[in-house]
Amino acid sequence: MVNTADYRTKRKQFYEKIEGFWHDLYGEEYALYDIKPLEQAEADRIRLISERIGAVFFKTASLLRKVPNETLLEMGFPAETLSYIRLKTMDSESVVARLDLIPSGDSYKCIEINADTPTFIKELFSINGEICREFGMIDPNEGMEAKLRNAVQESIKKSSQKKEPHIVFTAHEDNIEDRETVLYLQKGIDSKFTPLHKLHIEKGVGLFDERGKQIDILYRQTFPIENLIKDEDDKGNLIGLWLLELIEDGKLTVINPPSAFLLQNKAVQAIIWGLHEEDHPFFTEEEHSWIGEYFLPTYLEADYFIQNGIPFVKKPIFGREGDTVEIFNRSGNLVLADAQSSYTDYLSVYQQYIEHPSMDFQSEKGKQNGKLLLGSFLLNGKPGAIGYRIGETITNNLSYYLPAGIRR
Repeated sequence: MVNTADYRTKRKQFYEKIEGFWHDLYGEEYALYDIKPLEQAEADRIRLISERIGAVFFKTASLLRKVPNETLLEMGFPAETLSYIRLKTMDSESVVARLDLIPSGDSYKCIEINADTPTFIKELFSINGEICREFGMIDPNEGMEAKLRNAVQESIKKSSQKKEPHIVFTAHEDNIEDRETVLYLQKGIDSKFTPLHKLHIEKGVGLFDERGKQIDILYRQTFPIENLIKDEDDKGNLIGLWLLELIEDGKLTVINPPSAFLLQNKAVQAIIWGLHEEDHPFFTEEEHSWIGEYFLPTYLEADYFIQNGIPFVKKPIFGREGDTVEIFNRSGNLVLADAQSSYTDYLSVYQQYIEHPSMDFQSEKGKQNGKLLLGSFLLNGKPGAIGYRIGETITNNLSYYLPAGIRR
């Protein structure tokens, strides 16, 4: 048994050497000074599965851009975003996306894709390697940081016809996780960082930085579109909608692209599952086998689960960090709900519930047992870094980051 005081000292000494990282969040321990062993073959399998899941999602985006507006509205997309989500501004549907996977038997189930504003980037692409060296293990994400840099640089290079476009990275300045993630992504790119509150927009003209220089490419790592469309200035101007108009008019390019917001909607999984149940020819026989193995039954109503006595999860189509998620038992009775309920205004999806595997881990509070959730990144649809969160049954913003390493 590890001595808790010793653990606390070692953790503090290790993480305080790392610049620009939030090893504590909300006044609580976030990054653990512990490591989950992982086999190389398992890491390879996770990446193969992730690429297959990503291929299904990305293919579905091409279909959804062509469906009638009524279908998109029934999926819960705000009316103001319909022309935005039909845009195809770059080859990839999302430059940096994260799948959330639950180990299930000898495979994995995808519970959602965070295609538009994924977090957990610096932890897996950078910090994981640091802690693997500390513990004398091999980083399963070795070489992935270079692939991340290349994916971001390539997306920027292909996003403007200008020889020297003005590139700005933005985030909420007072949120350390948002700000430091964006500064990490910005490294090596001829660009500048401007906090969200210092951006200036002129309707129909352009978006400008704090020096008044017009922005050509905006890397918007945070600030979800569903929040942005409600954004107003102090005069009541709908500046969030003005921003979407600039993008639609080709006066501004954003990364992640509009198609990432199209895939962010969890109702996309209900569409995928519905097409699979129909054995629809939109998907190939191989793709149907992937959906059957890696996706969970997901619907816009709970009827299927209640009628068949199957536990299920209710979650808002644009919810994040477990907020407003509820778990129901076989009888359709609520058994667990997240403490936060910020997304009640959105349509919900109903997805089959599966148990997270659990494991013991060391923390400043002593030895604990938690539920595992695997994050697996896609870079322009190709496999990226992988790693774990561990915490309660509903993974929320108080869950821990658990590093992973391969034994030498």
